[in-house]
Formats: sequence, structure tokens, C-alpha cells
Amino acid sequence: MRAYELMIIFSAELDESAVQTSINKIASQAEEAGGSLEKTDKWGVRRFAYEIKHKWEGFYVVLELAAPNALDEVDRTLRLADDVIRHKFIRLPLPEAHRRGLASVTA
Repeated sequence: MRAYELMIIFSAELDESAVQTSINKIASQAEEAGGSLEKTDKWGVRRFAYEIKHKWEGFYVVLELAAPNALDEVDRTLRLADDVIRHKFIRLPLPEAHRRGLASVTA
């Protein structure tokens, strides 16, 4: 399994339940790919340093995922979602994955 960090910026107009629904959808897609959602960290609404897609605020969420291969379907879903302003996948290096407690992660 490989460890990934996924940051998503949702539209600030969404309520908490809509954001949670999107997170649940991402978790189910990761499980279908053989992975799992390890940790969810909701940062809440933050102001941008500059305007993005005609918006000045967004709801930030950081997810830690473990998956055997790249999560292409999750990436595709986030690209097509109207409520997602930006998202970014980062594959965590092995020492960082172990430091964060993702012990099931291997190279």
C-alpha cells in the first residue's frame, strides 16, 4: 500500500453535510480501489490570498489515504465535481508515512 495526502478545497457555500457526503464518496471510491481512508482533517472555511474561479473563500479538507495504486477514479471525480475549487494529491515518502502512523504502508 502507498500513502497519499489529498487536499480538497470545496466551495464555501456548501454546508457541512454536503462536504461530508463528498468525503464519504471519496472514501467509498478508495475502498473500491483496494485502499482505505485513514484520516480526515477538516480545516473549515479559509480566505484565499487571491481570487480562484470567481471565489474568495473555500472549505479546506485534508485526507490521508492508503491505496495499492494510484487513485485515478478519485482524481477524475474531483476534476468533474462542480463544488470542488481545487484538489491536490501527494504521494507521501515512506519515512513520512511511517511517521504519521500509516504502518501498513510499504514501498
